[in-house]
Amino acid sequence: MWAVIREPGRTKGYWIVHIKVTDQTNYPKCIEAGKISFEKYGARFLVRGGSHIAPEGSAKQRHVVIEFESYDTALARYLSSAYQAAAELRHVTADSDIVIVEGRS
Repeated sequence: MWAVIREPGRTKGYWIVHIKVTDQTNYPKCIEAGKISFEKYGARFLVRGGSHIAPEGSAKQRHVVIEFESYDTALARYLSSAYQAAAELRHVTADSDIVIVEGRS
């Protein structure tokens, strides 16, 4: 499915998410379904939407960067059953890409 590539000495974990909402009516249900698990895993939203340009490549309409205390926490939140239920809603209401990155604090 996907490979975990880790670098030693790094602490924080980040989700980088690019989204194109395809069902504006039902997409808010996806947001609501994910709230509790974001709180449970101590997520901190650094970027939510906003103006953007794509000087190279293409871009979806919405961009989100979420910080977690550690890479392991970021990964655990993604793999949690609570998040996977919310992800199912996202899959039918949006086209999205998610990258989980380990980074320095």
